[in-house]
Amino acid sequence: MKIDPKTALQRTETLMLDMDGTLLDLAFDNYVWRDLVPRRYAAANGMTFEAACDHLFDQYRAVQGDLEWYCLDHWCERLGIDVMQLHHDVNHRIGYLPGALDFLRTVQKQDTRVLLVTNSHPDTLALKDAVTGLGDYFDGVFSSHNYGHAKESQAFWHALQDDVGFDIETTLFVDDSQSVLTSAKEFGVEMLVTVTRPDTTRPLQHGSDFRGVEAVADMLP
Repeated sequence: MKIDPKTALQRTETLMLDMDGTLLDLAFDNYVWRDLVPRRYAAANGMTFEAACDHLFDQYRAVQGDLEWYCLDHWCERLGIDVMQLHHDVNHRIGYLPGALDFLRTVQKQDTRVLLVTNSHPDTLALKDAVTGLGDYFDGVFSSHNYGHAKESQAFWHALQDDVGFDIETTLFVDDSQSVLTSAKEFGVEMLVTVTRPDTTRPLQHGSDFRGVEAVADMLP
């Protein structure tokens, strides 16, 4: 059942928010992984950009949804590239999605526990927090890497529940990933919302089984 995001927010006791594609513009990550990393890999291995993309995207797909997909250490070792340095080199591209900062400032003032729940690697998380200051708006920040399971896994949700203790009936979870939302639904979280424009350089996403908002700010009354 698709919920009304505004009504849901009003009866939420715990608000869980994803980071990339929900609060921060996914254009940064897409640029790093789909443009910058392939160009650096092509240069290091004497390949064309197109050949590097074909090779890398196959590797991406092979682990997508697993913790390795989100692990910088995994990719540094596998590709022979300092992927974290590449993130630092273009950190000026990191930014909030439209209305996201105002949304955080608003919900911070409400009587709601606000948690950042992300698959982001701790090093990337620290960089993005340093650039945007988004950590200041949360009662807790939780990376799936600390639990050893990605949000796509039921093991993650059990570990998070053991750690923070949330009521599945009064918890609202917002994410741009359909597989992550499906996992949360399987765990029993009832109020689920997807962001339909996680990357401002790309069109709206359609066809989700979950109620969508173009931006988290659209959830405010």
